[in-house]
This record gives sequence, C-alpha cells and structure tokens, in this order.
Amino acid sequence: MGAATVLFADDTAQGPFFFHLLNPVPTDQMRELSTDRPDQTESPYTVDAGHFQIESDIFSFSRDRDRGSPDRGVIEEACSFAALNLKAGLFRNLDLQVLLDPYLRSRTFNPSKGNWEQADGFGEVTVRIKLNLWGNDGVGTAFALMPYVKAPTASRGFGNGAVEGGVILPFALTLPSNFSLGLQTQGDIVRNDELSGIHLDWCNSVTIGHSLVGDLAGYAEVFTVTHLESAGFFEAYFDLGLTYGLTGNIQLDAGCNFGITESAKDYNPFVGVTFRF
Repeated sequence: MGAATVLFADDTAQGPFFFHLLNPVPTDQMRELSTDRPDQTESPYTVDAGHFQIESDIFSFSRDRDRGSPDRGVIEEACSFAALNLKAGLFRNLDLQVLLDPYLRSRTFNPSKGNWEQADGFGEVTVRIKLNLWGNDGVGTAFALMPYVKAPTASRGFGNGAVEGGVILPFALTLPSNFSLGLQTQGDIVRNDELSGIHLDWCNSVTIGHSLVGDLAGYAEVFTVTHLESAGFFEAYFDLGLTYGLTGNIQLDAGCNFGITESAKDYNPFVGVTFRF
C-alpha cells in the first residue's frame, strides 16, 4: 500500500453502480492517489471508476547467496525492467489489475563450475480483481478481497509452467499524527518444486507509513512467507522505502527489501513510478 496515504471522502450518494468504467468519476470527485506499491502489503483502496492507473518497477534487482546448498556459495542475481501493474476502475469499489514482467534477466554463479550462467526472457502474467468491502473513503479502517490467477506465460527458466492462484486480504487503518498501518494475509495455491502436486504458501505482512516532509513519505515493513509443504521453509523480510508525490496523479518511489532468514533473498533494491489518468 502507498505509505501514509490519506483519501478524500467517498462519493456514494448516487449508489455503488452510478459510476462505472464507461461513466467515469469526475476528476474533482476522485479520491487521492493510492497505490499497491512500493511495499509488499497491498492497499485495500480501489482505482476510481472509469479511471486507469499504471504502477511500475522502473528497475528491480535481487541477489541471493545460497549457503545451505550442497554447492555452497551458489549466487543468484535477477533483474526486472518495467514490471507493470495495469489497473482499471470498473465500479466505485471494484478494479481489475493485470501484472506482467516484460523483461527479466537472471545470472547464476555455481562455484563447482566456476562461471556465470545468464538467461533473459518474459515473466508470468497475473490477473486479479480488488473488491473493497468497506472504508474506500480512507477514514478509519478499510478492507478488501483480492482473488488472483497466474498464467504460465514465462520464458523457459523463469516460471514453473503451472496455473496458480490465491486470495489476498489487505487491511488498512489510519492513525493519528499522519501515521498509517497496513496488515495483510494471503493464501497462494502453488505447484510443488518437483511438479508432483500443489501446496499452500501463507504470506503475512505489517507495514507502517508516515508523512515525512511535504509530499515525501516513508514506510517500514515486515513480510513473511511460510511454504506449507513436506519440506517447507520460512522466509522473512524487513523492508524500507520512500514515496514522493510529484503531482496528484504521479508518484515516485524507491526502497529495498532485506532478507532476514537464510531462505530469503539477501536484498532487493528497486525504484518505481505510478501514473493515474
């Protein structure tokens, strides 16, 4: 969710279906910009009906050194360029989102081979909807339901070739003194690494945002993933980031996710941008 975002009062006088994709909310009645990035906790607020939003990683890099594998010291690096979350406001409290990775690059160093192996390709496409159940006006609490499905569109080496899905449940609370709190739980039905069956990944997070100076805000977050399979493991991250509202419809962001367990990626810096129109 966007850090320390405060929204305008919701416009519901005409009923929940008065504004829709083909009958947009007037610009002077639009809520303040709210984003699902840059933290890993999604926002429960939807895009205004009839409007569109593009949220993008301009650049993202991750690095992980696997010290527990038989080939100790295996290093994996990954980059993504212009990863996109394309959003369309369908109704007052419902939006449609399409997530895709147009270009990915990975490098792996195996000490036993003594060289780097590199791959380039396209990532997987995820389609999800966000249904705000209450609090879309940004006052007090807010809660949303976000089911999703992932299509196996990735290039060889960047996906598991399986259709997967799940549901995300984001919650937000506005706090005094320009603080905001976000909580999320998420269940993912994913294919086992051996492709022999499926299991559940359970993700949980908490993020705290605060307005710093003017349109600059920051956040701190803890994000965890529990892989519920026979040989399951636990990942935990501590994330820090900043957002800057360049205009009412453009937001810049930057941050870094730090792995705090052995199974987590070591670090993941990124920069991004959001446009709304």
